[in-house]
Amino acid sequence: MPYVSVPKDLTRVKTKVALNLTKRQLICFSAAGAVGIPTYLLTRPSLGSDISMLLMIGLMLPFFMAAMYEKDGQPFEKVAYHFIRARFLWPGPRPYRTENIYAALMRQNQLEKEAKRFVSEKKKAKIFERPDAGKRRAFFTESRKS
Repeated sequence: MPYVSVPKDLTRVKTKVALNLTKRQLICFSAAGAVGIPTYLLTRPSLGSDISMLLMIGLMLPFFMAAMYEKDGQPFEKVAYHFIRARFLWPGPRPYRTENIYAALMRQNQLEKEAKRFVSEKKKAKIFERPDAGKRRAFFTESRKS
């Protein structure tokens, strides 16, 4: 007994209007014909038939793509809009970064150690410094000012 297969996902079934084409496809193919045929007829005498035909095909291809291309249930213009918006209009992805508290504590500890070492070196240097070094510096700075 013959049977007809019924698709499981009925959302992908499109209503056909004429010549087994959807309304969208009919509109796009009509627009392609309205642009391509006059272009060919007007440019054939001056450019020759080969170049005119290639020009006509080049002008009609975007209409055919808009009629036939569909990705994830979205037509071409929605896919192109989302691509342009995500690629050029919105800022790029920002990486998620966390503040590692342990690393901050380690850096703080390292800075404190360096500060202690610096202070202890200063104390050692003062022990070996001449007692009248400060007076001599003051004398030389005062003499330069006058």
